[in-house]
Amino acid sequence: MFILEFVLPVNIMLLPCITAFKSIRNLKLRKNQFSGSFPASLFALPHLKSLDLSYNNLSGALPTGQDLPIFTAFESLQNLREMYLSSNQFIGNIPTFLFSLPHIEQLNLSTNYFEGPFPINPSSDLSLSLKSLRFSQNNLSGRLAFVWLGNLTKLEEIDLSGNAKLVIDVNIPGWTPPFQLKQLLLCGCDLDKNIISRPEFLGTQRHLKVLDLSNNNLSGSMPNWLFTKEATLQDLNLRNNSPTGSLDPIWHTQSSLSHIDIHMNHVTGELPANLSSMFPVLYDLDFSINDLFGHIPTSMCEISSIGYLDLSNNKLSGEVPACVFTNYPELSVLKVSNNKLGGPIFGGMNNLSNIYELRLDGNKFKGTLPHDLAGKLVRVIDLHDNQLSGELNVSFWNMSYLRVLNLAGNRITGKIDQHICGFTEIHLLDLSRNNLTGSVPNSCFIVLNFLNLTGNSLSGDISFPLFNTSSLIALDIRHNQFMGNVNWVGYLENIRLLSLGGNKFEGQITPNLCRLMYLRIIDLSHNKLSGSLPACIGNISFKGDTNDQFFQPANEITWVSDDYTTSYELMYFTFATKGNFYTYGRSFFVSMSGIDLSANMLDGEIPWELGNLNHVKSLNLSYNLFVGPIPTTFGSLKDIESLDLSHNKLSGPIPWQLTQLSSLGVFSVAYNNLSGCIPNSGQLGSFSMDSYVANTDLHNITQGNMCAPGPDPVVEEDVGEVPSDPVLYIVTAASFVLAFWASVAFSFCHPHGRTIILKL
Repeated sequence: MFILEFVLPVNIMLLPCITAFKSIRNLKLRKNQFSGSFPASLFALPHLKSLDLSYNNLSGALPTGQDLPIFTAFESLQNLREMYLSSNQFIGNIPTFLFSLPHIEQLNLSTNYFEGPFPINPSSDLSLSLKSLRFSQNNLSGRLAFVWLGNLTKLEEIDLSGNAKLVIDVNIPGWTPPFQLKQLLLCGCDLDKNIISRPEFLGTQRHLKVLDLSNNNLSGSMPNWLFTKEATLQDLNLRNNSPTGSLDPIWHTQSSLSHIDIHMNHVTGELPANLSSMFPVLYDLDFSINDLFGHIPTSMCEISSIGYLDLSNNKLSGEVPACVFTNYPELSVLKVSNNKLGGPIFGGMNNLSNIYELRLDGNKFKGTLPHDLAGKLVRVIDLHDNQLSGELNVSFWNMSYLRVLNLAGNRITGKIDQHICGFTEIHLLDLSRNNLTGSVPNSCFIVLNFLNLTGNSLSGDISFPLFNTSSLIALDIRHNQFMGNVNWVGYLENIRLLSLGGNKFEGQITPNLCRLMYLRIIDLSHNKLSGSLPACIGNISFKGDTNDQFFQPANEITWVSDDYTTSYELMYFTFATKGNFYTYGRSFFVSMSGIDLSANMLDGEIPWELGNLNHVKSLNLSYNLFVGPIPTTFGSLKDIESLDLSHNKLSGPIPWQLTQLSSLGVFSVAYNNLSGCIPNSGQLGSFSMDSYVANTDLHNITQGNMCAPGPDPVVEEDVGEVPSDPVLYIVTAASFVLAFWASVAFSFCHPHGRTIILKL
């Protein structure tokens, strides 16, 4: 037997040459760099039994029966038993002749771009040897009724997940399938909604090991009938459906079931007290985003095999048993976020054993953090929005791999410990909304992507960069008492979110700010900044290069270890726009872009170059000392949704170009010295007078498109000056001309008048 196998990248020119080896039986070329179309010459290998081209870059359509000579398609493939073409870029229809090859057992064409009707119908001539059909993550459509597979007595695996347009009929009244499946994966298909409420098909499958019905909006009660005494299930995935009911009653021990996922359903009730005897070998347990209530039973600690436990977003209360932190030697992920849990943090323990990711946020945990907290493998500690107190003393923490520390929204006091600089692997540090005081450590060289210190009482002059400036993507230090200038921001070369509002920064806005070409948010509001605004700000694109892979950490932090992969999404940020504060989630870099320079002492004219900011959605320059006209270039702010220029000293008319701002939802020029008419077209015609109040020389346009007069002028009795209104001058001049020509016409028409004119 001749076996040819490559598992390392090889020259793509080698593939067509392989046909020279006529005796090849097994051809394994997965995970290489092959590109181009599928070489039809491979079908000319008469002894080929197994063909594996998975995980390459092959593209184009597969040869069909019409493309190949009958001899090649059917006689030369007489011995083919396995075909693996998954994770390529194939397109077009799946050739029907593949299902008729006499000895074919395994067909795996998953994760490609195949489309069109599923190539099996009631009249299909299917090979009786078929054991596995895997076509997941394609764009297949049409309909597949399992009754059409009625002759496949050896069938063991069906995977059609991720074909949203494929209608699948499973329950066929009165039909008993001749096969016993071991794996059935139908995630995200157009599936029978009653597959779990009417177990006409699933009830016949007594050897199932893997069942995935996730993302199908299935209804009915929790299918506890699956948990029979004879059940062989190892992996059950029902996430993102709509079943109701509880996990009780389950009468039979499930000695094989190691993975349960019922995330995002409507399961209610309490966690069964006998959970450990029901599922003694559980490794993954995800009951998150349901309606579970009551306590976490201590019997859960008897399941020593648990490695992943997610009970977040339920209504659980009471304390987390201390044994959860000590009795799980395999536990790598523990999530109980957003419940009503309380008691001492970590159950009073200080050793986090083998945990990688620990999320206890959004609960009622109290007490202080242990000063000698240990966990050499911990990557994430998220405790935000609890009731923790005391000082943050990390001097004896043994957390050499810590990537994320989120303690926001607690009652932590004291200073930021200098020892926090010892966390050299940390990427996100969020200490916002606490009661921290004092200055920030100034000799840290940790590689932070996100730093959030907002809402404390921190102080000090930070006229120097914070931490390692080249790595910072988001910096939020709003609502503290920091002072100094802001010249240092020019060194934040990769920053996207820059929020320094609500402090005591002073001096001018440095032109170095214009170097920051990846910015999406600038918030320097409520400080003491003065001087003119650098015109070069108009050169910042505010596009953020959101598709650039280099900036993937802008949305989440991801890392991979030898046996563990996880990510931590950036929680949120707050930005003032449209007159209110809005909170944006992990997609904030694409959902918002804006500048807020309000409540400072900036002066001079507003640079016309700001009209180049056509990707900015919010611009707030209110409560400053700007003078001069509103730039006509603001009419080019095509994406602007909120524009606030109120409470300045602006003068002149409102440019008519602003009527072109079709996306504008909030607009204010109130409390300035503007004059002339208020444009009544475009979006500007939809705003109330509140947007224009306290501009004494600014007037509405009347029905005749003439500017309505303002209040009568106050004229001193001994001064006979006529108000210098240009409209009044025009009316007066026109009246004079009309009167003159009327007199001339009258004179020529009247006999005496004509005599007088002729004498003259």
